[in-house]
Amino acid sequence: MTFSIRFTGFLLAWLLIFLTHPAIANSASALTLTDDAGRRVQLPQPAQRLVSLAPHITENLFAIGAGNLLVGVVNYSDYPEAALSLPLVGGYNQLDIEGIVALQPDLVIAWHSGNPLAQVEQLQRLGIPVYFSEPLSFAGLAHGLRQLGHLTGQETTAEQAALSLEAQVKQLQQTYAHQRPVRVFYQVWEQPLMTINHQHIIHEAITLCGGVNVFADIKQLIPRISREAVLEQDPEVILGGGMGEENPVWINNWRRFESMQAVRDNKLYFIPPSLLQRATPRMLQGTEMVCQKLQQARLIYGD
Repeated sequence: MTFSIRFTGFLLAWLLIFLTHPAIANSASALTLTDDAGRRVQLPQPAQRLVSLAPHITENLFAIGAGNLLVGVVNYSDYPEAALSLPLVGGYNQLDIEGIVALQPDLVIAWHSGNPLAQVEQLQRLGIPVYFSEPLSFAGLAHGLRQLGHLTGQETTAEQAALSLEAQVKQLQQTYAHQRPVRVFYQVWEQPLMTINHQHIIHEAITLCGGVNVFADIKQLIPRISREAVLEQDPEVILGGGMGEENPVWINNWRRFESMQAVRDNKLYFIPPSLLQRATPRMLQGTEMVCQKLQQARLIYGD
């Protein structure tokens, strides 16, 4: 009996030391994750001071309930409204390294294809952990939300956000899977003229709605193309964003090409860029808009 009491006391004492000793406690909560660039990222514990280097990253952190951990963001991080009050650390394509270091983040979340890699590597050399976020599909976006949840200790809210996203994608698949295919040109940018290939999440959004991306087979993720190439493809529908949320000037610029089917039938549609060109849960709103526009195009032909 005495031995049992002593042994129990020893176990309790050992457990107290295990939980309170800094080195051991940190190792118990340490994280090792693989980011969207295929890199292993290690943290001693969930991050508490975050810097976001892209608007989609900022929005996703708020979506999983980790917006209060942000101490710095880049230009155009404008959603939700709370993001507008956060300190700016430059633009996504030109970072303020000194400003980032001064904020003392324990994690920087970067955009692999959008941020200047030389500057991101400079942050890493200064000892700041970096996690790359770049969802290229809705499955990748759901996975990314869960990953951000692990990185910030917000697993429960991140899981809820991911499950909601997956349910909405499934609903769109069921609704539009058997609709007539519609040949679509999606414009990402005007000068230079840019579109997306089959690896881009916007391609998946178009496909979910029964659209066929006319430039899907180009090798580059966001290829530069000529107007002549678009004319040659002669899409049934042209979709695009613009320089703002209510500025369809890029779409209107196509109206002078009256030989194209999309122009003849007035099937040129503006989609607010923040709803389709940012890989966030709000992208489902943009995708639903795409589906509605393609359905309008089908009705023109009586489909």
